[in-house]
Amino acid sequence: MNNTKITVKDLNLYYGDNHALKDISMDIKERAVTAFIGPSGCGKSTFLKTLNRMNDLVDGVKITGIVEIDNENIYSAGIDTTMLRKKVGMVFQQPNPFPMSIYDNVAYGPRVHGIKDKKKLDAIVEESLRGAAIWDETKDRLHKAALSLSGGQQQRICIARALAVEPEILLMDEPTSALDPISTAKIEELMEQLKKKYTVVVVTHNMQQAVRVSDYTAFFLVGEMVEFAETKQIFSYPADKRTEDYITGRFG
Repeated sequence: MNNTKITVKDLNLYYGDNHALKDISMDIKERAVTAFIGPSGCGKSTFLKTLNRMNDLVDGVKITGIVEIDNENIYSAGIDTTMLRKKVGMVFQQPNPFPMSIYDNVAYGPRVHGIKDKKKLDAIVEESLRGAAIWDETKDRLHKAALSLSGGQQQRICIARALAVEPEILLMDEPTSALDPISTAKIEELMEQLKKKYTVVVVTHNMQQAVRVSDYTAFFLVGEMVEFAETKQIFSYPADKRTEDYITGRFG
């Protein structure tokens, strides 16, 4: 089966005195969808953000332990976080396109990384919009404002924007929680396509979504990772009583 893309060992995260993530260790497989589930405030999104060092931007955060991507510890001294975030793209809960055209949203990252050639940018924009399954809806209005699109379309523009810098990993923090069911279904279908090329890690509080889209599932509870296994195992034969209570709706 697939190889390990991300290895996390003994990861702890503190916000001041609050011990928010406790001794988390897991191997995330390449070219698969891994879902994080658990009640609100249990550390899923915080953990997701440790995978591209987004928590570095928060005051008073202390992180111990190791996160390796392709066998390199991303918390080593001298890691270029700009290059790290190029490799590890992120899509947030609320669609957040920049207040510029659809084209400029997608071309933004490649331009930052030094690509100026118009032909090249045109190709990247088209390929990224196709990759995010929104080319047909936008190809005739690339120079219109991205903010004029519907929420579900805006979220796919944000996915295209993340794909444009050719990441290897895509982190998605509850990417459909602000969307209607039809847009949600489109993004779920897209995840199936994306894992052919990318390693996808998604935080969701919708357990049905985890069942539909993910190959592996981790269950978090108050900063601990209670259980991590293939999705069908977690939902059919959970090893921990707390996982079973959560997925059968007894709490959470």
